[in-house]
Amino acid sequence: MGVLMSKKQQVQKCTSVVSAFQQGMKERPPTTTNQGERSGEGPAESLPLPNPKEEGEHGEADGKVGPSGTSQQAAAPGPAPTRDECKVNQEAWNRLRDGKGVEPEDLDKTGHQLIPPAFVRPKRDANDDQPVEIALGQREQPVNDEMCEVCEVWTANDLFPCRTCTRVFHDGCLRELGYLRTELLQEMRETAHTSTGWSCYYCDNVNLLLTEEEMYSLMETFKQCKIIPESCLVSDELLQYRHFVSKQLFEKDLSDEQEEEVLAQFAALDSEKRGQIEWSDFLYHESLGVLRKFRTENSLVRLLSAKERDHVRSVFVGLDLDKDGVVTGAETRWAQQSWFQKFSKESQSCNVSISHVGPISESSPASSSSERSSQKDDNRPVSWEDFLRESAIYILAARPNSLAMHIRLPL
Repeated sequence: MGVLMSKKQQVQKCTSVVSAFQQGMKERPPTTTNQGERSGEGPAESLPLPNPKEEGEHGEADGKVGPSGTSQQAAAPGPAPTRDECKVNQEAWNRLRDGKGVEPEDLDKTGHQLIPPAFVRPKRDANDDQPVEIALGQREQPVNDEMCEVCEVWTANDLFPCRTCTRVFHDGCLRELGYLRTELLQEMRETAHTSTGWSCYYCDNVNLLLTEEEMYSLMETFKQCKIIPESCLVSDELLQYRHFVSKQLFEKDLSDEQEEEVLAQFAALDSEKRGQIEWSDFLYHESLGVLRKFRTENSLVRLLSAKERDHVRSVFVGLDLDKDGVVTGAETRWAQQSWFQKFSKESQSCNVSISHVGPISESSPASSSSERSSQKDDNRPVSWEDFLRESAIYILAARPNSLAMHIRLPL
C-alpha cells in the first residue's frame, strides 16, 4: 500500500531528500577506495548513499525503494557495493528525482506485496432525502488526482484515470492488488483515456453504495433463497429467487408477465449469451434494486460524482435545443438509454444500444403495456431538476465495466 502520510507531505519529504542528496554530492570528498575507481570506471559508478535516517525517509517517500541494507553499507565499514547494487540505487534515485518513484513492476514481490484496501460502507445522512441543488449552468470540471491511489507515486502518462471519480492508477498496481486479470488490464489501457472510459474498483462495484443495514438485508435474502455467493446463476435459479422474493414481499407468485420480465433481465445480464450470469453481475443488479426500492430519487442524486453530474449537464443542454430549461419525456427516456451506449462498441445511436439489451418481444403483454405508457409520457415536460432525479439510477447502473445491463432500460 501507499505510505501513511498525506500526498502533500510525501511530496515535501521527497523534495527535502533530493535536496539533501544533491548537497551531499557537492560536499562529498573524492574516494580512493571505491570499487568503480579501482576498475577504471570512474566515480560516476559510485553513488553516495544517505545515512540510515535519510534512507528511512527515502523508503517512505518512494514506496520503499531499494534494498534496506544499502544504507548500512554506507554507515559502517564493510565491502563496497557492487556495480549492480550501485546501478539499482542510481535508478531508484533517478526515479525519485524525476518524481516517478519505484515502478509497480519493480516492487519486491516478497517484501512489498500490495495489500487491497478495506472498503468502508457509507452511512445515510439525516438530510439524505432532501432535495439537493445542482445548478445546470455551473460545471464543476473536477481534476484528476496527480498520484496513483495505490502507491501514491506520480508517473505522468503512465497513470490511468477513472471515468467516475478523480482517482488514477498504475496498471501494475492494479495487477499487484489482484483486481484486474490480464485481459481486463488490456481493456483498461485501451479505454481509460478514451470517451468510453473505465471505472476503478471503487466505482465499478455499485454494491459498495449500500449501507451496512441494506447489505445485511440483501445477504439475508440470499441465504433464505440458498443463493451461493461467487457462483453463477442460470435462468431457472433467477426465476426461483424472484418467486421467493415475491412471496416474501407480496405473498403471491410472479405472474406470467412478471416471469417474462425476469427472463428479459436475465438476457440483459447474460451479455455473452452463455446461459448463465456471473455472480458480480447478479450482485450489482440486486444492489441497484435495493437502491431503487429503498432510496428516494434525491438520495440517489447525492450518490452521483462530479464527473457524472457534468456529463448529465452536457446531455440535458444538448437536448434542450430551445434553451427554455425543459425537455420532453421522450427525450428523458432517450437520455436514460444513452448512458449505456458505451456497452456497444459499434453503436452510434441510442437505438443500437437498446437492441443490445435483448428486450422482450413486441407481442408480449409487458411490451404492449410499456408502449402505451410511453406514448402518454412522450410529451410530458421535464425540468432540469426532474431530469436529474429520474436519470440518477441509470447513471449509477452504467458505472460497472461489465457488458451486462444491470438494470432494465425504459422502453
